[in-house]
Amino acid sequence: MRKIQPSERISKEISDLINNGCSESEDLLGILMKKAVSKIIQEVLEQEVCDYLGRDYYQRNQGNHNGYRNGYEPKTLKTAEGKIRIDAPQIRDTDQPYRSQLLNHMGSRTSQLERLAIEMYVRGLSTRDIEDTLIDENGKSFISKDGVSQITQALTDEYERFCRRDLSSYDVVYLFVDGVYESLRLSLGAKEAILCAWGILSNGRKVLLHIALGNKESYDCWKDFFRDMISRGLRMPLLVNSDGAPSLIRAIDECFPKSKRQRCLVHKLRNIANKLPKDGIAELMPKIKNVYYQTDRKIAEIAAANLVGEYADKYPTAIKCFLDDLNCCLNYMDFPTGHHRYIRTTNLIERCFVEQKRRTKIIPRFLDEKSCLKLVYSTLIRVSEKWHRISMSELDLVLLKNIRKLYQFAENGDGFISEKLAA
Repeated sequence: MRKIQPSERISKEISDLINNGCSESEDLLGILMKKAVSKIIQEVLEQEVCDYLGRDYYQRNQGNHNGYRNGYEPKTLKTAEGKIRIDAPQIRDTDQPYRSQLLNHMGSRTSQLERLAIEMYVRGLSTRDIEDTLIDENGKSFISKDGVSQITQALTDEYERFCRRDLSSYDVVYLFVDGVYESLRLSLGAKEAILCAWGILSNGRKVLLHIALGNKESYDCWKDFFRDMISRGLRMPLLVNSDGAPSLIRAIDECFPKSKRQRCLVHKLRNIANKLPKDGIAELMPKIKNVYYQTDRKIAEIAAANLVGEYADKYPTAIKCFLDDLNCCLNYMDFPTGHHRYIRTTNLIERCFVEQKRRTKIIPRFLDEKSCLKLVYSTLIRVSEKWHRISMSELDLVLLKNIRKLYQFAENGDGFISEKLAA
């Protein structure tokens, strides 16, 4: 029996459908369209092989040995008509492995389309928006809303790998933590916290370290969040920067007992201003900033004492707030002066949260926590890739090495910083 090519078989299937139809439950036009597309692709693949070998399918080799046909390998292609099965011709005994130019081109177009859909999703377009945007000249969508959802599953996989990665290679000098609230579930009214951690390394690089669900930023949530990073090799930082939430402070003190804690000055200034009348803000806040933004700790402490003596009776509630955790508001002054403006606030991630909120506001409530976490992660990780390094001079590294010894970080040593000094 004469062997027939797959394109001939498909032609016969099309003819049978036209003559005999299909069951009432099936879409005849849709089936014919997929068969027609499959036939066109199959014919191109077969012609590619004929051109490569220099002979037609039923023609014998006339001495030009470029290889031999070696059957077919089934493949599935994604097209506007849905998934289509084709039989890719195989060739043996060739000098170089044979590759179909058509399949290479279609595979590239498919991967480019998928990357485009993912980036559009991360930048704030809904799955419906993407479906409506990626259309051909006839208005037919290249990819359905459900197709976009399947493609963006890659973001969930990427986030899960991010949460499992080893952190021991990061020599974190400064650790920053904060949370952002999102509506995660359709059935619940209250928003839930997503906890974030990022750091500045001893080479000056800024890195996003961890993102996880935190419900209400409770002590247990923060403690589990920190322990997860520690279990993956996070080195003990020299300074941990956060806001003044009691549950967060307690978790930091327990999980990083040898690290200094720094209060975010932006949060602290906001807290104090909320306890002052309008006139008091104009009078007192510049003097409080003068304390907080000194470069020398002893001068800052003297200025703080003078301020308390002058205003304790006039603005007692604000001064009480100012004195609360004052030591931790000034801890950043113990570190290199050139780093001060980077380590006294959590502003870096706050700006990222603004960008992230811009992209998530189009979704009033996520279906579940996975859909929210993948979008928050995808937004923040892309923003973090554009973070600039801070300068780490040799003098800065010597100071950090001495601080690490002073804090007696015996289990961490100072290997990374010493390596940089040696280099």
